Amino acid sequence: MAKPINPYLVLAMAALCPGAGHFAVRDPKRGLAFAFFVLFFSVISYMTTTPDQSFVGRHAFGLFVWALSIPDAYRRARILVTAAASGRHQSRLA
Repeated sequence: MAKPINPYLVLAMAALCPGAGHFAVRDPKRGLAFAFFVLFFSVISYMTTTPDQSFVGRHAFGLFVWALSIPDAYRRARILVTAAASGRHQSRLA
């Protein structure tokens, strides 16, 4: 098993691009799901708000999902680092 990536680097990647942190911890399906739902909910909130709303207001649902994905990716990276340090192999993350 390859050495796990630093959780702080995963945190930075997840903050920069939705789903990138999950790709870094080798969970591309979850990363694509988060990226899809960020885009999907951004479009939904954009379509349901008025033009006089700010950018954040018009994309609030998508930004909320993105904000949820950041600690999730970090938590998964911490689990991998802890498992590698203790010598256990975790094939599936909780």
